[in-house]
Amino acid sequence: MPSNSPAPAGSPRDAVDTPSDPTGTSPHDPSAAHRVANAHPARAAQSPAPSPERADPIDPNPSPALRAPASVPDPSTPGGYRAVFAVREFRAVFAAHLLSLLGVVVSELALTVLVYDLTGSPLLSALTFALGLLPYLIGGTLFAGVADRYPARRVLVTCDLLCAGCVAVMVLPGTPVGGLLALRCVVALVSPVFTGTRTAALTDILGEGDLYVLGRSLLRIVSQSALLIGFGVGGVLLAAVSPRGAITITAGTFLCSAALLRFGTRDRPARVGGDGGGGALFKDSLAGARTVLADRRIRALMLLFWVPPMFVVAPEALAAPYADEIGAGSAALGLLMCAMPAGHIGAELYAGSVLSPRARSRIVLPIAAAALLPLLLYAFRPGLVLTLVALALAGVGAAYVIGLDQWFVDDVPEELRGRAMTLLTAGLMTFQGIGMALAGLAAEFVPVHQVVAGAGVIGTVCTLLLVREVRNTEPAHGLRTEVRDGADQHMTSG
Repeated sequence: MPSNSPAPAGSPRDAVDTPSDPTGTSPHDPSAAHRVANAHPARAAQSPAPSPERADPIDPNPSPALRAPASVPDPSTPGGYRAVFAVREFRAVFAAHLLSLLGVVVSELALTVLVYDLTGSPLLSALTFALGLLPYLIGGTLFAGVADRYPARRVLVTCDLLCAGCVAVMVLPGTPVGGLLALRCVVALVSPVFTGTRTAALTDILGEGDLYVLGRSLLRIVSQSALLIGFGVGGVLLAAVSPRGAITITAGTFLCSAALLRFGTRDRPARVGGDGGGGALFKDSLAGARTVLADRRIRALMLLFWVPPMFVVAPEALAAPYADEIGAGSAALGLLMCAMPAGHIGAELYAGSVLSPRARSRIVLPIAAAALLPLLLYAFRPGLVLTLVALALAGVGAAYVIGLDQWFVDDVPEELRGRAMTLLTAGLMTFQGIGMALAGLAAEFVPVHQVVAGAGVIGTVCTLLLVREVRNTEPAHGLRTEVRDGADQHMTSG
């Protein structure tokens, strides 16, 4: 199933978890019980989510009441990313994500080549990529209710099968170009629903604590890496088989993903009732979006996910004209495209492996505030080496989301979690698309290096305003629950 990431590499892709400071000195207290008590009084009496299971066998007939794993983590089990992989269900989700994401990247490349071969039109070829972004807002807004109204496993498997069916029709020789583009839109419409449902389901599989954060981090790292590897694999594949042949192979990746999710994860019940037809679904989806965005705290956190990526895509969107501006060759263009995701992957791996949950929480706002500052170096029209350094540092700044994820999952009520995660995905892709379009438009009138530097300035100002809003909406400090304290004591930085 498509990830939330046909957009350029180097920006946050998938939207993480941190305990508070027991002394109360940290400006951020992401304790789930504490946030719920302040932001959602009606849910304050609920106990914190149980810790996830480890490598226990999957119960083929789980109780319908199961919403989260029930076993308590053993202090002797490994910490960090190793602890996440110790959860059997997550391994299935991880493998499915890897397969489907590689399939999406390869299919996008192959479909673009196929459309160009059939039409000879650069415009239609470029539109094939654009259609991977444009439907996100529609799908994430009108169909977000699916994530909460139906069991997660059923939604995920259905989405994968639907995408496999669309890809299968694409390879038929008689499918017209208009049909190819329409099928591309269907896949893009499904993508935010799939990603939002999977993200919400991770809280059931991994709990709402640090394992959830690290699980999200791993999926984000895979998304970054797959974009780099996938285009290379796609290029090699297209040298060996026809575009239709490459697309056929991706249909198999969707089917494998569906099988992994069907037989590797538990069948948990829906979060809310699913009665009513399509009209009720649309109404429920829009009502959920209004509820989420009406909450000042959740809205601020969501915008902090969206706004920095909107500006950080500028150097990637303009990489080709900038390489031409500084007289660099095509090899340099590849380096410019790889520098930012490489910085992001390295920083996120470090934060997830070395930093404690408390430390990851403390650095969210400072790093978010400074993340776009490296782009200011473009104002001096630096050479290739300094440009690569600036891009890598901007990628490092994107790792602030590993702490932001925890705050978000703590503040969103469980019954809205699927819709909130779907809306988060749709907004992220939409903001990145807008950012790319605005950067391209500005570059028609202003030199490329000035456009990127301007994106750094404007983006930093906007982010600082959001940082202030996040601080202003931070709940009052309180004592952590004994249960959460105990969980924190057993959590290592891996």
